[in-house]
This record gives sequence, C-alpha cells and structure tokens, in this order.
Amino acid sequence: MTHPKVQALQQKSDQELVTLFQRHPEVGQYFAAIFCRYGQVLYTLIGTSTRSPVQADYLFVKTWEFIYHELRALDLRSVQPRLSLQSWLINIAAMMINRAQIPDVEDIQYSLSETSPVFWCFFNQALNQMPGDLRLVLTLSQTFKWSSTRIAAYFHAEGESVSASDVQELLQKAYLSVEEILPADICEIYLESEAQSYADLKS
Repeated sequence: MTHPKVQALQQKSDQELVTLFQRHPEVGQYFAAIFCRYGQVLYTLIGTSTRSPVQADYLFVKTWEFIYHELRALDLRSVQPRLSLQSWLINIAAMMINRAQIPDVEDIQYSLSETSPVFWCFFNQALNQMPGDLRLVLTLSQTFKWSSTRIAAYFHAEGESVSASDVQELLQKAYLSVEEILPADICEIYLESEAQSYADLKS
C-alpha cells in the first residue's frame, strides 16, 4: 500500500506498531501497517492450503479478523517460547487453516479484490456498534442484496409500518453512522483514496 499514512510507519518496529495499535484503538493505520508488512506472507501460506481462490480470500479475511481481536491484548514478551510477530502471525494462520470451517464457494460473499481485510475488520466493528434497526437494514441491503421494497415487506411482516422510501432514509442514516464510527484514517485510506463507496461493500 502506498498511502502516506501507512508509508510513514515503514521504519517502525513490529513491537512499536503493536504497542501503538493497542494504545490508540481509535486509529487504524497501525493495524494497516502490520497487514501490509505481513499480509502477503500469510496469503501465500493460506493460498496453498485451500481448494480455491475464493476460499483462500475467505480464510484470509477471517484470519485477519481473528488477529485483529487477539492483537489488542498480545504481549509477545510473555509468550513462551518467545516469538517474533511474524512467527506469531504464522502460528495464527496455521491454526486457522487447521480449525476453520470454510463454506462452499457459492456461499462466500467476501471478495479480497473489493474489500481489504483491514477495512473489513473496522467496518464489522462499526457495524456492531450501530443501532439495531440501522444494522439490520444495512445487512439486508449489502449482505443479502435485498431491495428497499423487499426490506420494507420484511418490516411489514414483523408488524412495523415501513415504506421503501423509509428504508432508503434508514440506509442513508446507516452509511452516515458507519462513517462516524470508523476511524478517520481508515476512511481516508480505504474510502477516499480508493473511491470505494459503502454501497459496494460486501459483508
């Protein structure tokens, strides 16, 4: 990745990046820098252990999602035997390869070419912090590709009077809510620089 916010961290050590990531959860560039440093290594490892590129992409993003959460509390100095960050990441990838339940290709919605694992992690975190109605509308629209009319019909079936135009308003509120929750630098790196809209996201 050539974004200046990530490039500026090239001289940081692994330990410095981990420490900064842990101390500043509202900043995304440190995790992005770790991903850029070791993403290719893990993808190569995962790609040789899966049956198709689609499944490799899926396991790759799930591995980084696991890393994202585990990294928050990681203390490499306390790990026995003591490991480098790269060794720890490779161990995580190996564990995911051995334990993960990978869906059939036709059931996988994720595409690496469309959404970076880094953005995926922060987006899902933001999604979990959203009000339930906004999260539901966004999930039905983006994950299941439901139209506004179909989403409105779903609400009607649940006893709520919601029109297709109401659904559109809720979607706009959901997009704004996600943007407010996401770290500003993640929006800059993955949305502004790549001109990626929320409407293109897969979950």
